[in-house]
Amino acid sequence: MQRILLHDSRSGELIRLQTLRFPHVGIYACGPTVYSRIHIGNARPFVVFSLLKRFLAHEGYETTLVVNVTDVNDKIYDAARAQGRPSEALAKEMTDLYFADTDALGLGRPDHEPLASATIGPIIEYIQTLIDTGHAYAVEGDVFFRVRSDPGYGSLSHRRIDDMDQGEGVEGTDRKEDPLDFALWKGHKDGEDTFWPAPWGQGRPGWHIECSAMAEDALGVGFDIHGGGSDLLFPHHENEAAQTRAARGEELARIWMHNGMIQSTGEKMAKSVGNIAPLHEVIGQYGRDAVVMYLASGHYRQPLAFSEAALEQAKANVSRIREAARRLSPGSSPDDLDELRDRFFQALANDFNTPEALAHLNEWIREATHSMFTNKGDQHLREMLGVLGLESLLAAPEQAPADVEELARRRELARAERDFAAADRLRDEIAAQGWEVRDGAAGFELLAL
Repeated sequence: MQRILLHDSRSGELIRLQTLRFPHVGIYACGPTVYSRIHIGNARPFVVFSLLKRFLAHEGYETTLVVNVTDVNDKIYDAARAQGRPSEALAKEMTDLYFADTDALGLGRPDHEPLASATIGPIIEYIQTLIDTGHAYAVEGDVFFRVRSDPGYGSLSHRRIDDMDQGEGVEGTDRKEDPLDFALWKGHKDGEDTFWPAPWGQGRPGWHIECSAMAEDALGVGFDIHGGGSDLLFPHHENEAAQTRAARGEELARIWMHNGMIQSTGEKMAKSVGNIAPLHEVIGQYGRDAVVMYLASGHYRQPLAFSEAALEQAKANVSRIREAARRLSPGSSPDDLDELRDRFFQALANDFNTPEALAHLNEWIREATHSMFTNKGDQHLREMLGVLGLESLLAAPEQAPADVEELARRRELARAERDFAAADRLRDEIAAQGWEVRDGAAGFELLAL
C-alpha cells in the first residue's frame, strides 16, 4: 500500500492515514437536512466521499462509509408548516427524493445511512451522560451543553472561544448559563408535531448531538475520517467534537476532512441564498457522467464554481474520454504507460487531488491513442475511470432506437440527393433525441451524446 496523505482541519496539516483497525477505514460524512429537494452543492460531499471510498478500496482498504440524514430539524418544521402538512410526511418525502437523486449519480449507496429520527434512544443516552458528568444541564425542558467545560473547545475550527456565536439566535438565551452554550435537547413547543419523551421532558434533539450519536453508533469512537462541507466546521463539527470529548474522554475522529463550497456568482450555494440548482435538474440537463466529472474536476478542499460553462466543459471532457475509449480494445495496456497510470494514483494519495489525477489520465489517453503502440488495451483506463465513478465511459456503444436509425437513413438519402437543407434538419432531429450522426466511407454511425 502506498502512503496516503489527507488534510486534517484540526492540525491544518497533511497527515498520513493510519487506521484504527487496519485495513479497515471508517468514514462518517454529514448528509443533508431534508426540508427540500437537494441541490448540486449537497452532491459534492456525497461524491467526494463516495470516490474516496473507491480509491481506498483500490489501495486495499476495507472502507465503511456512513452518510446520515437529518430528518428532525427546525427547518423541517418551518417548511412543513408553510406547506400545511405534517413534518414527518415532508421529511419522509424529501428523504426518498434524496435517495433517488443520489442514486442517479450512479456511485452506489453508502454502507450505512442512519436517520436522526431512528437514533433517538442513543441520542437520549448520550445527553444523559453529559448531564451526569456535569457537561450539560437541563432547564425548563431544554438541555444545554456547557461549552466552557471543554478545555479543547475551538481546537477544530481554530476560533477564540469569546468570539464565537452558536447561531441559535435568541432562542433559549434566557435559560442558558452562558450565551455560548448550545442546545442538546429542545423542549416541545406549540406547532411542532414531531417529538419524543425524555427524562427532562418531551421534545426532540438539537442538530449537533444527532451526528455524534449516529457516528458513534455506526463506527464507534476514534474512527478514521469525519467529513463534510467546510460550512459545517463551526459550529456543527466543533460541537460534535466537544460533545464526544466530554462524554467519552477521547476524540470522535482521527482526521477531519472538509470539502469546499460550490459557488454561484461568487456566493456559497445554500438553500437559504436562493441560487439553487436542484441536483436532479442538473443531471437531467447534462447527464450523470458530466455531473460526476464536474464534481471531480476541482480539488475537494477548494471552492468549485458552478456555471453553465463549467458543466459544458465537463460534458465535453466526458465525450472526449468516451471517444478515445472507442479506439481502445479490452485487455492489458502497454507497459510503457505504467508510469502515467501510477502518477494518477499518486495524485489521489496526495490529499485526494482529483484534478491532478485527471491531468495524468488525459495524458495517458493522448499517449495510448496517438502513439505507435500496437497494443492499445484499456486496462489502465478502466482502472482509473473506475475509481472516479466513470467506468460507464468504457461501455459498449449503445444501439440507437429504430426511429433514430430511420432518421439517419433518410438523412443519408437526402445527402446523396444533395438536399443539404433536409439533411441538416434531420441531423438536428437526431441530435434532439440524444444522438450524433457521423458519416464515413462505410456509411453513417450513430453515437449517443
